[in-house]
Amino acid sequence: MPLHWNIKSDARLFEVICEGNVEAHEVHAMLDVLVGSGALGYRKIFDGTRGETRMGTMEIIDIGVRMRSLHKGDVALGPLAVAIADDKYVLLGRVLGMLAAPRRPMRVFKTAKQAYRWLNSPAILARLPEPVSSP
Repeated sequence: MPLHWNIKSDARLFEVICEGNVEAHEVHAMLDVLVGSGALGYRKIFDGTRGETRMGTMEIIDIGVRMRSLHKGDVALGPLAVAIADDKYVLLGRVLGMLAAPRRPMRVFKTAKQAYRWLNSPAILARLPEPVSSP
């Protein structure tokens, strides 16, 4: 599977790394995990620098619509850092535009290193809600 994710609950970080051709069903499975794990408020990184896709425009827009629908209600969304190569920006531009509108910090980077640096900056870390402890 070319799409890998890792949930680091202690660091409140949801990492997604693309390696190879990513299909729409894989992105939807990742979104299922993101929602089901309660990680919407976590910092998120999407490292697409080594990813490819053969998805069509409608599949990409459908993913963007689903991601945008996660922004409804009182859900506190964590910051999102997206790392993509320049040649992928045109393909993903519509989705990135849909995601830029919500009430949460989001930035696009050319490298994962830059994205992690931003997600770990004091300004971003200060915006995170305190973790909820279990009884």
